[in-house]
Amino acid sequence: MILVKDAAKTRPSTAKRVRGLLCFAKTAPLALLTAAGLLTLSGCGAARPSKYYQLTVPSDSTASQSADPVTATLLLGPLLASHLYREDRLVYSMGGEQMGTYEYQRWAEPPTEMIEEVLLRSLRTSGHYKAVYMHRSNANGDFALRGRLYDFKEVSGGPIVARVTFDLELRDLKSGATVWTHFYTHDEPAGGKDVPSIVAALDRNVQAGVKEVLTGLEQYFATHPVK
Repeated sequence: MILVKDAAKTRPSTAKRVRGLLCFAKTAPLALLTAAGLLTLSGCGAARPSKYYQLTVPSDSTASQSADPVTATLLLGPLLASHLYREDRLVYSMGGEQMGTYEYQRWAEPPTEMIEEVLLRSLRTSGHYKAVYMHRSNANGDFALRGRLYDFKEVSGGPIVARVTFDLELRDLKSGATVWTHFYTHDEPAGGKDVPSIVAALDRNVQAGVKEVLTGLEQYFATHPVK
């Protein structure tokens, strides 16, 4: 489910704006005062609300129990990324090297944190592992799963798509060796040109990528039983 909320931006009080204009009037030329007055009047409208979105996170009702769970505890490390994906604004590009962000369309949390939560909940509800925790917790584990997010954005300039690109690696904490890696990239067609359609496409793309990760991990542990 995608959550949308409205939140109006805060504006300075009328008294503060008047005091500012009075101080400005002592030294400013008439032309500047006239321009300042016009700008003040033009800004008297209601503030434009921001909209917030989030990814779909698996619920406890979808949890299952594997017939032969892996006797290992996984620790999910932080997902590294550019600062653009560690902030809350939706990112877009025209298909080239230049990118931008929406002013009033935002994520409820930074994309890296939302994807970490989707991955954490998906691993737990799979019932395939002894336990799954975030690496920043005090829990001890057998394997650490960590990675990097490269793309999480709208791409236009042609048919509009939602691009998600990331890679993950699984490290054996006992030996320190990287024992499994996975690279995912996909352009998911958006059902429309509006932001909610793009957000829905990003959500579908993340769910597909996480599903690939779960399948790949299950295949690894099936061929490399934990001793």
